[in-house]
Amino acid sequence: MTQDADAVAVITDIHGNLPALEAALARIDELGIDEIYCGGDLVGYGPRPNEVCSLIAERRIPTIYGNYDYAIARDLDDCGCAYITPEDRQLGQRSVEWTLANTDRASKDFMRELPFDMSFPVGTTDVHLVHGSPRKVNEYLFEDKPARLYERLAAAETDKVLVFGHTHKPWVHEYGGVLFVNCGSVGKPKDGDPRGAFAILRPSAAGVDVRIERVEYDAEAVAREVGASGLPVEYADKLLAAA
Repeated sequence: MTQDADAVAVITDIHGNLPALEAALARIDELGIDEIYCGGDLVGYGPRPNEVCSLIAERRIPTIYGNYDYAIARDLDDCGCAYITPEDRQLGQRSVEWTLANTDRASKDFMRELPFDMSFPVGTTDVHLVHGSPRKVNEYLFEDKPARLYERLAAAETDKVLVFGHTHKPWVHEYGGVLFVNCGSVGKPKDGDPRGAFAILRPSAAGVDVRIERVEYDAEAVAREVGASGLPVEYADKLLAAA
């Protein structure tokens, strides 16, 4: 087993996809990385919300809440997600209703206690972990947004690295002296690559080096489970297309 004890792994946007989470954790263990942090959205869209929450708790992984976690933990019927079309919104609402009905009380209690954000060191560099942005849990920080947005966020940031998810599309870029790291999604990628994604951060002479790691898992089996669970079959298709 390779030892990488100085590295830190950040996983996020698991969305009820237990096999993808297990594959990501197995890869992290294989790399010999001891420190793991989670950027939230444990549930939603996927068929195993309780098992995902249980595994995160069992592994004692420091975790913040995502917008989906916040809503489901409080029995809210609005996940704070943005949908492009009325059809997408209708599918999303069916997912919320299914997740509310199929997430048990222990999982809801677990998610209700999660914080909005947290900071941790990678070597001597402080890292700020949020789900969407430091301003809102459901703000989408896409790579192609104007640089001035990220420069404003950098000016308000006290840590040198800002790590987040929510868009399910990984990217890494420096603005205003702050390194922005979108980890992608473990359980519901949207960048055309169906493999789970997460970030590995390592200390370097310049501060922090970042690699986006991809892991394969049996996405077809999870897609079949989504279809059999009562969740919209469209979400099964999206797992395979990573759209």
